[in-house]
Amino acid sequence: MADTMKKAKAPAKPRKTAVKREKVIKAAMQSMPSREKIEELARAFWAQRGYQDGFAEQDWLRAEQQLLKMAS
Repeated sequence: MADTMKKAKAPAKPRKTAVKREKVIKAAMQSMPSREKIEELARAFWAQRGYQDGFAEQDWLRAEQQLLKMAS
């Protein structure tokens, strides 16, 4: 009976899609501008407008888009 011991299964290999997804996420993170850089540029847009309130979201999105274009 000692000869009938079950062998332990090898750990599962990661799926190729999981590896591919990780690579895509890493690439996106590298090309994504930092929050600080976006904030700095958005503040510059705010200053150009004479510190007029009510456009914070537009300034942020404009800064983000401009930095993404520069990164690509």
